[in-house]
Amino acid sequence: MIPECPRTIEARSRTRCHGQVAESNQNRCGLLSEIKTTIKTEPFTDHYNLIPGKELGRGKFAVVKKCVEKHTGREYAAKFMRKRRKGQDCRTEIIHEIAVLELATASQRVVNLHEVYEMTSEMVLVLEFAAGGEIFNQCVAERDEAFKEDDVKRLLRQILEGVAFLHRNNVVHLDLKPQNILLTSDSPLGDIKIVDFGLSRLVSNNQEIREIMGTPEYVAPEILNYEPISTATDMWSIGVLAYVMLTGISPFLGDDKQETFLNISQVNVSYTEEELQQCDQNAIHFIKSLLIKEPEDRATAEECLKHQWLQLRESQIEEQGLKEECTAKPVPVSPGSSSHEAEEEEEGQVTEELIVMAAYTLGQCRQSSDKESLTPDQKAISKRFKFEEPFSALQEVPGEFIY
Repeated sequence: MIPECPRTIEARSRTRCHGQVAESNQNRCGLLSEIKTTIKTEPFTDHYNLIPGKELGRGKFAVVKKCVEKHTGREYAAKFMRKRRKGQDCRTEIIHEIAVLELATASQRVVNLHEVYEMTSEMVLVLEFAAGGEIFNQCVAERDEAFKEDDVKRLLRQILEGVAFLHRNNVVHLDLKPQNILLTSDSPLGDIKIVDFGLSRLVSNNQEIREIMGTPEYVAPEILNYEPISTATDMWSIGVLAYVMLTGISPFLGDDKQETFLNISQVNVSYTEEELQQCDQNAIHFIKSLLIKEPEDRATAEECLKHQWLQLRESQIEEQGLKEECTAKPVPVSPGSSSHEAEEEEEGQVTEELIVMAAYTLGQCRQSSDKESLTPDQKAISKRFKFEEPFSALQEVPGEFIY
């Protein structure tokens, strides 16, 4: 997600900081202000070819396009970000995102930053290209094509490894959801890459940050209550993410935002869904350890990695070790070629590689036909639905997209 500048947003993103700034390179309200990456000012197209029709994402203030580096033939995702949004200079927010990506270079679970370019009105972040797309796609698939429980466990371990790294460095993502978790490949199922640090913040004991932002169905109760943000805020989102990956169901979805927010505030969540009952009961315990209203009572990322549900069997350890040994480096491709170009598209529709351009919102979820059979009490607690790709309402979503 690309946020609007905090000072231009009122109800949606109020910001308040308390205490002294803890880091010398920390700007206002948890934003980093120093980077090591050289910002290049020559034309981006001198070094990269943009792939026609290969938009990976679009939001109100940015667009992500697939590109190929001319001298290596390697594919990347170029994120073009406007420096002015609603008349305000937002270069500071872009610098912060670059700084977070630099900080996370040591983690293989976070998307890699390759280069940065700056033009008069925009900046371009050249990012690692994750060919498998979003895990969103398999979360919304029919159950026989969706993630198997072992897949969910492996991917969640990787997500937690990335989040644990961020938290050790006092960074909170604040927008963890299926659209912001990419795969290096889809067949066979690859490894995850966490993307989109536009809402991330640096937290410290010397500074208290309160902001209202994020994606409705994934925000923690403390966000809605305008209480301090912490690493535990991300852990709530991981609990929701685990629930969605296992079931394809949004646990807190209401008929409108108000009902969704009420469900979150009251932790109205059902653990009796058929899809959950078919899982190892340790999976339910895992989710319950995260969907707790009080942030201090939630499991940390490090604790989650030690949870019984996520422990590998001996055969899985051997298989994973073999996979890591056999993992090959990316093979450069010629500027004119792409492994995705065999996919056909209908005129006026978005290609499959677009990978679901915007975050789904409440109005973009289709609730299943069994909703009518629910009692009023059940409706308030659990909403079953199937996601729809939000192409029709794309322009209504202010700056929510991948990378």
